[in-house]
This record gives sequence, C-alpha cells and structure tokens, in this order.
Amino acid sequence: MCNAFSQTQSGEEGFTRADTLRGMLSNLRACYDIAYYHLDIRVDVDNRSISGSNLFKFTATKDLNKLQFDLFDNFEIEKIEYKNQTLNYTTEYDAVFVEFPEVIRRGMQAEFIVYYSGSPVIARKAPWDGGFIFTEDSNRAPWIAVACQGLGASSWWPNKDHQSDEVDSMLISVTVPRGLQNISNGTLRSKEVQPDGSTKFNWFVSYPINNYNVTLNIGDFEHFSDDFTGENGRLPLDYYVLRENLQKAKEHFTDVKPMLSCFENWFGPYPFYRDGYKLIEAPYLGMEHQSAVAYGNKYQKGYAGTDLSGTGWGLKWDYLIIHESGHEWFGNNITSKDIADMWIHEAFTTYSESLFIECNWGKEAAIQYLRGERKNIRNDKPVIGPYNVNKEGSGDMYFKGANLLHTVRTIIGNDSLWKSILRGLNKEYGLKTVTTNDIITYINRHAKKDLTSVFIQYLNHTAIPELQINRRSNGSISYKWKADIATFNMPVRIMLPGDKKWRQIYPTTALKTLKSSGLGNIKVDTDNFYITTVVK
Repeated sequence: MCNAFSQTQSGEEGFTRADTLRGMLSNLRACYDIAYYHLDIRVDVDNRSISGSNLFKFTATKDLNKLQFDLFDNFEIEKIEYKNQTLNYTTEYDAVFVEFPEVIRRGMQAEFIVYYSGSPVIARKAPWDGGFIFTEDSNRAPWIAVACQGLGASSWWPNKDHQSDEVDSMLISVTVPRGLQNISNGTLRSKEVQPDGSTKFNWFVSYPINNYNVTLNIGDFEHFSDDFTGENGRLPLDYYVLRENLQKAKEHFTDVKPMLSCFENWFGPYPFYRDGYKLIEAPYLGMEHQSAVAYGNKYQKGYAGTDLSGTGWGLKWDYLIIHESGHEWFGNNITSKDIADMWIHEAFTTYSESLFIECNWGKEAAIQYLRGERKNIRNDKPVIGPYNVNKEGSGDMYFKGANLLHTVRTIIGNDSLWKSILRGLNKEYGLKTVTTNDIITYINRHAKKDLTSVFIQYLNHTAIPELQINRRSNGSISYKWKADIATFNMPVRIMLPGDKKWRQIYPTTALKTLKSSGLGNIKVDTDNFYITTVVK
C-alpha cells in the first residue's frame, strides 16, 4: 500500500471474537485449500450496490462437513448451492459457516457457489480506510474503484479471507453500464454485451493472488500499450487512464521501464509475465493490485508532490509508480500469511525505492534518501503486530523497516551476495505465503550470519539499538550495545582518532574494550547503520 503516516489501523488493543474470526486460520478455514474462484458480479452505479455470485473450488485438507468463508454482514446471502442443493448456513459477525449434506473426504475436490447482493462499504479516505469509491470524472462519467487491504476483501465479495491461502487462479467477471469499461487483474478474456446494453468484462488471473489484491476499476478509460523486454522475454504493458489525461500519461509513465529493469536486476524476473503489467488511473492515491496497479498520483513526481525523505531525491520520480510496482515482488509475489507480518510487504517495498534511486543516481544518493526517511519514524509500537486478529503493527514498518534492511545489507558487506539474497527470496518464496521466521531463516542461511537478534530488536521492540562508547583514562575505549535483547549482537563501523577508514567492531550487550591512539572525535557510521550513539 502507498505510504502515509496514518496508514495503519488505529485504536487501543482490545480484540474481540469478531477479530479472531477474521484473523485466525481456524480449523474451519484450514480444512480446505482454495483452488479457484469465479467472481461474477454486476455493479449498480446508481444505487451503489453489487449483486452476483462467487464460485468456490477447493480441495479438502482433512475430512469436513462444515467450513467457514467470509462476507461482511451488510450483504444478503440469497443462497448457497452445492450439487444443485441449497445448503444450510449460519453467520457470526462477518463469518459464514456452511454445512454440507455429506462428508467431503481429505484430498477430494469440491465446489459450491454463493449468491449475494448488497451495498459495499464506502471508503471515506481510500486507500487507508478501505472500501469502494463512487465518483465521476471531469466529463461526468462514473468512475468507480475499490481498495480493501486491512479492511478485507470480504467487504465486497465472499471468499476465504485469510492471507495464508491464496487462490491458485481466478476469473473476475464484472458487468457495468453501457459505455463503461471494467479493468481487473490478469488478462481480458472476453467482453459480452448483455440484453440490456450493459457489458460483462471477463478477466482471468493465471497466478495465485491474495484476496485484497483482487480489484475492479470502472470508468470511461482510454487505453494505450507498450512492452518491456525483460528476463523472461516480452512483458505486455497496458495503461488505462481518463480520456483527458491520455497525452499526459504517455509522457509521464516513463518511470515504468527503468523501474522494471532495476527491480528485475535486484529481485529477479517480474513475477506475473503471463498476466502482464497494468497501470490504471484511480480516484485515490494508489494500491498494489496484482498486475493491475492503481495509480492516483495526478501525474506528478514524489508522493503527492512531496518528498518523504526531505532530501530532494524523492522528487525525481513518481512515488506511486515505483512503490506500488515494488509490491509486485514483495506483497504480491511473496505474501505474509498473517497481516501482523505486513512488514514483509512494506519494509522491502519501501527499501525498493532506494534501490530505484541507486539504479539511476548511485548508492550515495540512495543512502541519503534512506537516512532522510528516518525523520518519519515514530518508534511508537512494534513493527510486527499481534497475530490471529487481523491487525498489522506500527506504520514504522515502512521507514524503519527499510532502514533495517539497509543495515542488514551493510552487515553482510557484500552487495553481490545481498542481491542474490533478494533474488533468492523471490525465487524460494515466489507465489507463496510466508512468515517472519521464514524470511529471517533464509537471510541467515544465505548470509552465513545469525542476524536473528538484529531482526527481533528492530521488529519486536520500539527502541533502536544504542551504541554506548566511553573513553577510558588509559586511552582505550569501552563499548557495548544497549538493547532490549540480552543476546543482541550486531557489528558496526567506527572511526577512531587517527583512523583513515572505517573499522568494524563487534559489540554485544556486555562491555568490551579497544585500544585507541588518543584524543579526538570518534565517528560512528550512522548513515549505514540505523542506530543511536552515546559517546562520552
């Protein structure tokens, strides 16, 4: 998701049964593996409502005769069908419990279809609060979109609304009024004109996709296309913009190809070659919808015209194009199993912004950008949120997370190895869901360093490590880390009086000593290590 200081959900910690039903992978969710959806809906623009159905195809992971799917309770479920039978169901908050007339044995494939209708949640400040946006373009044509990360895809369509289980493929059919288009994820299979003059657009997603990435974009769009020759061959590039912005878009979207070249170099091939890459003009700031990135930055450089780093480097490129496209690798290709681990999406993607700068203006510029972003870090609560309740951690997952990753890169001290780790993560965990432990274990194994205490300190605690240095009367210095983790162990670079270059020391939380050549300034590399220092 695009950055903002009030991005993450607010409120006191106090979780309810509804939070658990939404956030936990319970037995009634774990008992089936979703394989395919066919979402087939009609959007009533005038009444701001949805009606239609969703087909669930799944494999039983254990014997079952009951399961849970999710749909906000402001929708009416008209019926649920299984083998031409209408199923019984119960609801609790936004969870729906379906009962089958027979036991579906482990390993069996089965399907059911949910018919529903109602009015979706309307977003007040998309994409941060989530929901539908019903508005008009400058020609008074309807312009409709949705963004639902955090809020949940079940706010507008029935599904197994848990990030741990991505559907393997999906058909998205959206019927819209005459003269309008719908742009969704994947590739357009067909358009079907209906008897009333409306049009059904059928989009097929050929890769696994997480629920909040499923999208629709309804409007009177102009389309233009291009292609990119990348690591896996030809990648189609498609752009859908409002008619009055066609020429502006053709001139402005020049960041796309350099972005793809940079990110393929650092992260590996674009993950969704078959489905292509799309930018779609949206009536809100932006969102990383897989293969259908929502763009609403109004054709300007920076983040809504500002530089989040305050260094000037953030005004040389369009933040929304770079950041939301970075999510194609981290968030869409690699997805966290629980929203509590959303740092995996946002830290790596915010870090990708600095890599784009590095690709175009050099490493020093990228370091300046990352350091500049630190002014936005609040250190208010842990980056990792509470598990099983659909709750993310602190918004520090963006800037603090990116600076953590740059710190890890510096500790590893080998940029070729660091690049192979980033590419390896996308290869090892591509099109899969992961945990924080998966990411840390992979980096440790391939870096051949135990960085566990480093990750735990930055992700699970609010304070950043403090390097304490004391000059001693005999000319030596003593030093140690002040950290929440008793076993915290992170090297750092310093420059003692008389040194001509950085030297690496290996502090722990226990006091160590080091000979020094005399009085003078002691420098610590706080550009490349996100730490605080106390030198006495």
